[in-house]
Amino acid sequence: MRILSWNINGVRTLPQYHPWNTFKTFEGVLEELKADIICFQEMKTSRTAIQQTAAIPGHFDAFFSFPVHKGGYSGVAVYTDSRTVIPLKAEEGLSGRIQPKPPLSVEERISSTYPQAHEMELVPDEQENTPSDLLPLDSEGRALVLDFGLFVLINVYCPNETSDARLPFKMNYHLMLQERVAKLISDGREVIVLGDMNICATPLDHCDGHLPSHASMFYDHPARRWFRDWLEPIGPMIDAVRKFWPDRDGMYTCWNMKLCARETNYGTRVDYILTTPGLAKWLKHGDTLPSVKGSDHCPLYIDLHEEITRDSGEVVTLHDAMQFGTRKDPPRLASRFWPEYSGKQKLLSSFFAKGANGTAVAKSPSPPKMTAENTQSLSPVFPAPSDAVSAVSNRTKSASSPSTSQPSRKLAPSNVTKRNSEEAVDASRTKKRLKPGQAKLSSFFVRPAGKPTPAVVVIGDDNDATKQNQVEADYLLACELSGSQQDLVEQSEAVSEKGKGKGKEKEAWSQLFARIEAPKCTIHQEPAKMFTVNKPGPNKGKTFFICSRPVGPGYDKGKGARPRDEVDHQYRCNFFKWAGELKRETLRQSSSKDSPGRTRSFG
Repeated sequence: MRILSWNINGVRTLPQYHPWNTFKTFEGVLEELKADIICFQEMKTSRTAIQQTAAIPGHFDAFFSFPVHKGGYSGVAVYTDSRTVIPLKAEEGLSGRIQPKPPLSVEERISSTYPQAHEMELVPDEQENTPSDLLPLDSEGRALVLDFGLFVLINVYCPNETSDARLPFKMNYHLMLQERVAKLISDGREVIVLGDMNICATPLDHCDGHLPSHASMFYDHPARRWFRDWLEPIGPMIDAVRKFWPDRDGMYTCWNMKLCARETNYGTRVDYILTTPGLAKWLKHGDTLPSVKGSDHCPLYIDLHEEITRDSGEVVTLHDAMQFGTRKDPPRLASRFWPEYSGKQKLLSSFFAKGANGTAVAKSPSPPKMTAENTQSLSPVFPAPSDAVSAVSNRTKSASSPSTSQPSRKLAPSNVTKRNSEEAVDASRTKKRLKPGQAKLSSFFVRPAGKPTPAVVVIGDDNDATKQNQVEADYLLACELSGSQQDLVEQSEAVSEKGKGKGKEKEAWSQLFARIEAPKCTIHQEPAKMFTVNKPGPNKGKTFFICSRPVGPGYDKGKGARPRDEVDHQYRCNFFKWAGELKRETLRQSSSKDSPGRTRSFG
């Protein structure tokens, strides 16, 4: 059995990469990963926004945890292949406070006790306030807990330290995770914690960990120090993947895509699969999959033995240890039991398609077919302007002189509808009055009164007089065109004479808007690469140049960020120049090329 973890950085962006863009359904994506239990982090969607193919993907059972207040942010998911494994129980969150409707019963809960804020030593925030409730920590859709009999699996996406103010939140979340695992261990359960921990465990897990300045202060960060104390040999958790590769360097799972750091493997290992010691015998293999693209993270996995032999000589199969086959349906936290997918709630699309029982939605009556009998009785809804005017005048006359000889008769429904539409259009036309000075639409299609209208001459085959008139008309037209052409030539000559005096101005403008040639970096003397500032602020939209080489271990971050003896010049140097500054330097250099006594004129 394979258990896989992957921070996909958005379920909607994953199909934009190969090979995931070749699959028509999300079930095909899960099949391609070739795992029995698939854990995703950073789903970046919500219950209302997730597509049905990702919510109920074929024979996979799906479990989700979304943020309570902020949609499209964080979020975790667990997919289990129902052909090989079915979870016994499932919960959302770590605190036990997030409950479905109706709440989980005692039999449906995984743990007998849950973390309590007053029992933990939490970190105060900048205002020295210590959390008294764990629900705010648990409301960002960061954890799912599933019971598989042999072990309890916790899929977690731990907070990132985006600022100093966020550090207490991050630390308190780690402490809540540690407390939940401790309570499960006290209940006699084996635990697997996997996902994005957003921490590097050792200097070996960081691209700059080998540098002396970095290694000496590595554990000064409180999150790294906490993680070191939670892992063996100090703590109870085993780093399962590192167990198979204890000295492997460069085994990273995350890269900065903005710096193109994946090309040189300049990354960090922040994704882990941790187990309690009781599962060590079941571990068969573990590794990362850096060649799998689709996110700024790569997947990692562990394989479990199909059977083991206990110290007593008893052979235990994984099938029996996970109690597979004891239940047919997954826990009710699964997405297949959501009202929108269980048939209890109608979707908007159901109103535009056939019903569930196969009956079609009632169609509107079709219009009558056009035949020779009823074609004459029909008239256009929007008549021509001349017809509309005549219809209005006729109806005005008939209204002034009432008819007495016309016998009363009933009209067919179709004729009445058509007549009413015509009268409505005619009434709307008669109500419109022209404002003073407003021209009629027809006036735009009448020739001006002051200019003579050229006669249209039709050339006949047997009329010599007509041919003579046509020749004279062509001669007059040619003379007129020749005169206008002479005027254009004179105007162009005048413009060219005027433009000669502005040649210098044109040259100055062309230099101002000329394309900037990329400068060369100071160390490698190679053309720099231009970037644009996208971060909100005063410099947003501005362009700048930096060294075109990729980043790597020991690349030059600057004198204040990297000691000079640790700089590796085969990677990016610290060259930086604003495009605007380069433009000004270029203009000054072009000015210096002029003769000393020459004065530049700009018009």
